[in-house]
Amino acid sequence: MEESSDTSLKSWLKKVIDVVYDMEDALDHFKLHLVRDRGHGFYASLLKITGCISSLQARHRIASEMLEIRSRVVDIAGSYRSYLMQNNIMEKDLNYTTSASHQPRTRETPSTSSLEEDNLVGIEGAKEQLINWLVRGKFDREVVSVVGMGGLGKSTLVKLVYGDAEVMKHFELRAWVTVSQSFKIEELLKDIIQQISRVPNKSADHLEMDSEGEDKFKLITAINEFLRQKRYLIVLDDVWDTYAFDAFVRALPRNNCGSRILLTTRIVTVATMKSPEKVYALNPLSPEDSWTLFCKKTFKNNSCPPHLKDVSEKILHRCEGLPLAIVAVSGVLATKDESREDQWEMIHRTLVYDDSMLNLRRVLSLSYNDLPYFLKSCLLYFSVFPQNYRIKSARLVRLWIAEGFVNEREGMTLEEVAEAYLNELIMRNLVQVVEANIDGRVKTCRIHELLHEIVISKARDQEFITIVKSQSKILPEKFRRVSFHDTTPSIRHIASQQLRSLLMFWARDSLSESPVFYSSFNHSRLLNVLDLEGAPLKEFPQEIVSLSLLKYLSLRDTKVNSIPRSIGKLQNLETLDLKHAHVTELPAEILELQKLRHLLVYRYQISSDYEIYTKNGFKAPALIGSQKSLQKLCFIEANQGGNLMQELGKLNNLRRLGIVKLREQDGMALCSSIEKLMNLRALSITSMNESEIIDLESLSTPPTFLQRLYLAGSLQKVPDWIPALDSLVKVVLKWSKLSDDPLLSLQRLPRLVHLELVQAYDGKEFYFQQKGFQSLKLLGLSKLERLEEIKVEKGAMPCLQKLIVQSCHSLQKVPLGIQYLVKLKLLEFINMPIELIMKMDPNGEHGDHWKVKHIPEVHFSYWNNGNWDSFSLNSFRDDKILPSPAIRSLAIKIFSFTFVM
Repeated sequence: MEESSDTSLKSWLKKVIDVVYDMEDALDHFKLHLVRDRGHGFYASLLKITGCISSLQARHRIASEMLEIRSRVVDIAGSYRSYLMQNNIMEKDLNYTTSASHQPRTRETPSTSSLEEDNLVGIEGAKEQLINWLVRGKFDREVVSVVGMGGLGKSTLVKLVYGDAEVMKHFELRAWVTVSQSFKIEELLKDIIQQISRVPNKSADHLEMDSEGEDKFKLITAINEFLRQKRYLIVLDDVWDTYAFDAFVRALPRNNCGSRILLTTRIVTVATMKSPEKVYALNPLSPEDSWTLFCKKTFKNNSCPPHLKDVSEKILHRCEGLPLAIVAVSGVLATKDESREDQWEMIHRTLVYDDSMLNLRRVLSLSYNDLPYFLKSCLLYFSVFPQNYRIKSARLVRLWIAEGFVNEREGMTLEEVAEAYLNELIMRNLVQVVEANIDGRVKTCRIHELLHEIVISKARDQEFITIVKSQSKILPEKFRRVSFHDTTPSIRHIASQQLRSLLMFWARDSLSESPVFYSSFNHSRLLNVLDLEGAPLKEFPQEIVSLSLLKYLSLRDTKVNSIPRSIGKLQNLETLDLKHAHVTELPAEILELQKLRHLLVYRYQISSDYEIYTKNGFKAPALIGSQKSLQKLCFIEANQGGNLMQELGKLNNLRRLGIVKLREQDGMALCSSIEKLMNLRALSITSMNESEIIDLESLSTPPTFLQRLYLAGSLQKVPDWIPALDSLVKVVLKWSKLSDDPLLSLQRLPRLVHLELVQAYDGKEFYFQQKGFQSLKLLGLSKLERLEEIKVEKGAMPCLQKLIVQSCHSLQKVPLGIQYLVKLKLLEFINMPIELIMKMDPNGEHGDHWKVKHIPEVHFSYWNNGNWDSFSLNSFRDDKILPSPAIRSLAIKIFSFTFVM
């Protein structure tokens, strides 16, 4: 139904929402009776369930509630028909915004870059001007601003400039931070440190400052010192006032190296005060560029059918050249039947304002209204998260499932359906991909801040969410979901009989204060979701086990070190997330959780100098094979004896399996189990230690659809079954110490995009043959101590984008044939010999600089006196910013470093 300001309609919608929620409450209270006060054992449970159902009191109460709800539904339906008659509305007219298909699109999600490129039209001049300001001009640090109203595409334009080859080559170091209105300066400063120090990506989440309570001044000092002799580019995206700019600028030194600060803002005064000479005012698209973008996003062949041209032009006129409005309305129209011109006319009539911002909000609201019912709740759920929060897609998928938003579809798991939902929202230009894995899977996402405002408004209207940003907030009498942003609550203040979900997002200054759990959880017995990720908890809150209907429990990134036996009471639990908690063993009662789908119990330990990297799992109950619903199990310790490896073969729904501490003698039993896990998509196996052999030779029929494989342990050879897995997209071999070149076995894998070899080969030469690794995008080589030469034949690795070489101390020559890797965007050397680095000096007379000059980013990193330092090839190109003699001498001090997975 079209959104309306009609008071009677809003009143009717309020009644519908209330009756739906009351029906949910009645059904969930009935479920609660079924699981309450059970004894132990099958017969005791059966007797108590039967007794509960047969209880005349319970049956009478439920029946009475349902009769009362039925009566309300009849009244609501009658008032709805009366409203339609009074306003001369035909019911069929209300379906104009219904999507052509209620099935989410399952086509492959485009990469982040391709999605952004699709939205870029008419920005060539703006891009050229910004690049000119950044790479030319004064050596003094300068500020460049892009200003314009929301929805014009400021961030999209700046991302294109930020990733331009000329810009990447020009600046030694780059960092991007999204500031927004409610920024936390300490968190963003730490983010800058992680980006400019070039700490390996996978360890960035666990980077710790020298002292945990390091204040803003120390962070500013650390950044300032690190950048003092560097030519840097820092993007401050979405700056709302001069205070926000000033908070960062003190960390960014005026170093006379040609550094630049590039900011985006809606506020003209911010832009003119901070960069009066270099302000680019971004204007709406011209009619011609608007039409090009509209057709590209709306029609499959980029061409508008003649009979839709007039109405399309009228719709486009209402968008007033705003790219966000154009792609949003295109996302709606792309789902419509092109033969139904009346549907397009109806959409045009909804865009009635002359004000561009009002029409933009109208378009975004239309995009929501157009969604099928199963996607509306999914989009509303983004209101739970703080603005500009980077949401991990895996977390989002599991939350959607726990909330009951995901419908079953034949031949698909709930997780696959939820991923299709997310994909559909991305295709409709409602969800932005922030980060994607090299194989294209969405890693993190968010929604545009303007859409976030609209979603929050709709969520409040529908009593979908209550957001708490201070302890003084007065909560409504009834609320179903509560999300705490940057404040530490006391649970006694949020008890509600209707509460279904409680999520907390922790502010840095609240981490010293633990949430207070009281017995008032007894008043919130219908809770389905409890997400305490990052909470300052040291012990498992015992009150949680009283939440019989709980489906999702996250204690990720807490200091909780044990799980009580009473966990077995949570019979409906589907997700138990203990990643990066301190739990090392689970009680046998975990086996009572027969609905459990995701069991994540592991953490990484990384030493301060990153020399030691350990993956810790957990001791599982001996009969783990009884948990038939498990889809993700990470990481189970294999050295417990008994029949644990055989038990794994019973988990035939597993999609992802992680094993640590595997012994050689357990290899045959594990192979037998893996052959039964035909739904497996990801397999990670780590041996007891570097010298322990992983024996996988007896695996004859591996899971056909295996996509990701991680093997850490000694291998006598590359297992024969690996080259036959055509679905593999990622392979990591660590500690293998192979005598034969593993490239020969892996080079023909048709979909392989990510390959890492860590202490995997004892040979002196790697030879990448022509037509080998045709899909590879990322290659990591680490701690190959005897490797002296890398040869790349023309035609090998034609798609390679990133090459990272680390701690290969015998490699003193630039890879031969690297000039053939024309798509290479990043070449990174970590703890490599100074002889290799100096051969790429562009000022050298007989060097190899010509081989790498086509690569936008070439970086060198090394560990020095407890800190990472890095410089780029650009350091050699300008006498003003040559690495100092001290830096050059420090580069010689190469330390060992385990390549973090």
